Amino acid sequence: MMNNFFKLQFIVILTLIISCTNNDEAPPVFPEGSTESVNLWVQDSMKRYYYWADQMPAKPDYRLPTKDFFKSLLSSQDRFSFIVNTEDPASYPRSIRNMYGFDYTVLQLTSGKVVTVVKLVLKNSPAFNAGLERGMIITKVNGKEITAANAEEITSSMKDQNVIGLTVGRWEDGTVADEKYLTVYYGYSFEQPLLAKVFQKNGKKTGYLYIYDFPDGMTAALYQKFADFKAAGIQDLILDLRYNYGGSVSSAAALCSLIPAGLSGSSPFILFKGNKNGGEVKRTFAQQIAYDPKAIDFNTLRINALGLGKVYILTSNSTASAAEIVINNLKPYVQVIQAGDTTLGKDMAGFTVEDKRKPRKISWQIHPVIYKVFNASGEGGYSNGIQPQITVNEYEVLPLLPLGDSEETLISSALSHVYSKGAVHKTEYEKIKNLFQSDVPFAEAGNRLRTPAGRQQ
Repeated sequence: MMNNFFKLQFIVILTLIISCTNNDEAPPVFPEGSTESVNLWVQDSMKRYYYWADQMPAKPDYRLPTKDFFKSLLSSQDRFSFIVNTEDPASYPRSIRNMYGFDYTVLQLTSGKVVTVVKLVLKNSPAFNAGLERGMIITKVNGKEITAANAEEITSSMKDQNVIGLTVGRWEDGTVADEKYLTVYYGYSFEQPLLAKVFQKNGKKTGYLYIYDFPDGMTAALYQKFADFKAAGIQDLILDLRYNYGGSVSSAAALCSLIPAGLSGSSPFILFKGNKNGGEVKRTFAQQIAYDPKAIDFNTLRINALGLGKVYILTSNSTASAAEIVINNLKPYVQVIQAGDTTLGKDMAGFTVEDKRKPRKISWQIHPVIYKVFNASGEGGYSNGIQPQITVNEYEVLPLLPLGDSEETLISSALSHVYSKGAVHKTEYEKIKNLFQSDVPFAEAGNRLRTPAGRQQ
């Protein structure tokens, strides 16, 4: 599970140990190895890197357990910074998706009936291998029926177990049919493949690309998919980022470089704004892509660029971090038509802070918010999420169809605009209520930055 978690967190190794930066008075001195000494290291690190460092308490309580001490330093505006103890697996964020490889949403239908719908099953995950499929209805977890009142409690209890029993069925004519029992074990989910399709209607071809996340080193796969799109002669493109928590900013930059016309290696891609120590960092497309040592370079990627004037992007409230950067940072270069739900709102980025002394003396690892992110036009500030032009509830029609199916709700909404030739009109939905969802990405949604060896951000 820990390896899977760090597929979503791009670790940058710090080569220096942070010293106290408070010049106003001598720093406190604590015995090495004590909780107080660890907390002092946490405070010094946060003073240097944390975006809201100027809001940290001047005299925190060093006696607190380290996790509580860290929380006492955080700004009220911060939903995303977290800390883990690398020697304690229980300190890592846990989610149904990372533990078992699936996610679900509890819905209240127009009839008032409450149903639990499997919305995502990762390929080659424990859930996938157990036979779970997108669109299935979960009626019971470990023999207990899911209701609106107990959904959160059941989800929490699943995170404390190593095996779960699911009673599932298929949605047919307003009811659950063909129920069966599946056993899902806690385990590892492998890296998710890109899913590409080409839809054709009236001689017009539209490319579709589902991207689960942005791992480091994905440029070769993107390069090949866009080569296929270019060879097929697609005229429109739909990016499906609805479940994308984010990941490598460099991989996001590589994707963005493959879409518009008129880009050069010096075209500005992103602006990072940090605290008084971090200042501002500007990077072009070529510079940001190069921060991934496994990446295909900008000029090679551009060979397969589509040169489009607009792009459709499918989103949900699980769309976060680097996925949101794709939406925001394409806007200076192409028309972005967003369909689905408002994104999570992680307009920030960071890297990991840890003790690299040999031998290491502190096992804690800090994942702080370090930068706010902006596009080439200086636009950012989407902490409340990025709102779609086309608001569509993914659950309007049950059962959910497979991702990549042209009749699936979000895909069909984008395709209808592709072929309508008319203006994009914002639509609303109020029919179905989303009562609870198992994926609340928060700390898992990371814009991950890489620092070249021997340098610090």
